[in-house]
Amino acid sequence: DYSCVKGFCPSFVTVEGGRVKKGKGGAVGNSAEGAEIDRLFDLPQPAIPQVAAPYGILVMGVGGTGVVTIGQLLGMAGHLEGKGVSVLDMAGLAQKGGEVASHVQIAATPERLQATRIATGEADLVLGCDIIVTGNTEAISKMQAGKTRAIINTADIPTAEFVRNPDWKFPGSDLAGEIRAAIGSDRSGNEDHCDFIDANRLTVALLGDALYTNPFMLGYAWQKGWIPLTHEALERAIELNAVQVDTNKKAFLWGRRAAHDRVAVERVAFPAEVVELKREGSKKLSGSLDEMVARRAEFLVGYQNQAYAARYKSLVDQVRGAETRLVQSGAGGASSKLELPLTMSLTMPLTAAVARYYFKLLAYKDEYEVARLYTDTSFMEKINAQFEADEKNGPITLKFHLAPPLFSKRDEQGHLIKKQFGPWMMKGFNLLAKMKGLRGTAFDIFARTEERKAERALIAEYESTVAMMLGKLDATNLEAAIAVASLPEEIRGYGHIKEANMVKAAAQREQLISAFKAPVQELSRARVA
Repeated sequence: DYSCVKGFCPSFVTVEGGRVKKGKGGAVGNSAEGAEIDRLFDLPQPAIPQVAAPYGILVMGVGGTGVVTIGQLLGMAGHLEGKGVSVLDMAGLAQKGGEVASHVQIAATPERLQATRIATGEADLVLGCDIIVTGNTEAISKMQAGKTRAIINTADIPTAEFVRNPDWKFPGSDLAGEIRAAIGSDRSGNEDHCDFIDANRLTVALLGDALYTNPFMLGYAWQKGWIPLTHEALERAIELNAVQVDTNKKAFLWGRRAAHDRVAVERVAFPAEVVELKREGSKKLSGSLDEMVARRAEFLVGYQNQAYAARYKSLVDQVRGAETRLVQSGAGGASSKLELPLTMSLTMPLTAAVARYYFKLLAYKDEYEVARLYTDTSFMEKINAQFEADEKNGPITLKFHLAPPLFSKRDEQGHLIKKQFGPWMMKGFNLLAKMKGLRGTAFDIFARTEERKAERALIAEYESTVAMMLGKLDATNLEAAIAVASLPEEIRGYGHIKEANMVKAAAQREQLISAFKAPVQELSRARVA
């Protein structure tokens, strides 16, 4: 989908020619690599559930990913075994990306089937190919504690709401909790009957395409003993479907392997990555304020230099000192309602806000940064890991879609128009990346554009504003100070989009600073405005 090229961002790259690399799990058993992989997994045969009473399987996902196909495979496999089967697909008005559900009922004989739709609390298995869809009220209503088992794909797949709402956050952890609460433990008290796995990530690594996620999920559920059909019937159903038969069979097999030994599957999929098993009670640093500051300071060293990173840490340390004194006096604390990670927001919300948003202003994406990111070795490593030359399409070729403000043309609205540049642009990027030391100096030709002037002015304005607030910080204006410090969150986008957001943020800044200087009740008025 090339529609993204029409949007405005400082850079965009497309890959032409070649092909997407086959995944690491595509080797077959009769090859040396396939035989080596087969030796890693000794898959036991799971116990197949009995279906004296109808067995309800609810497949939930989004249109265009094969949800309906999974329902059809289950239906065909049941038919091959002579069982009673009904399949009800509920797509409504859903197009590609919309919500889709497939209700599959399996019984020993057709006469035992009384309904096609799974009733409230009657799902024996929920195959959640998308966690957002599976976590909705309709899907959860089909679950019953002690009865339902589930396998949920946790891949971060944004919904249409992400396009309309820039503040949209993926609700994965909340939905996982709701699903677990609905399912509870089984009748034996066993809690190992609700599994969450990023199936997209694994199928892309193993098979080269997320399109095989759903058969992977099907194999996972079968190996767990949650599908009342034989392996032979399911594989025959895949063959009769006659679409990418070999790869879909491999996806089913890798799902089985993941259910049996997920760590071993991870090692095959990501051999260069260390599979870390955290010990109970080990110190968790990923959400700490110190770790966040250190990570951003390290980035700024690469972005500019050590002095630039020291500038960042200096202001953060000043804010930390002032907020620490306020907390120790008993006047501060976790009063803020700012949505920050828990470990950051409980005790030092202002410091966390400055650490995050001061960094955002400092690390604005200019021409030097675009060049640095493209010439960083990780970019080409990712390209080479995903694409390869092909006899039919030839070698892969990179095309860069850029809108350099110094010489790009503008459209009728005055917006910069992108142009396409060939792979030779990488040489230009290499040269430009080495010139990042000129950023902001008299020799920086890019600094003369209005956008770059505005970005540097924002940094200076933020520093002076924080310094002003620290001199007047107390319990009554702490929340207002956090709101002011977090204002750069609203300055998003690039080019004319960023410019418009700067104007909006400037107006809001004046209101928030007035709220900081005024009584506490003024803050709510500023936020409404």
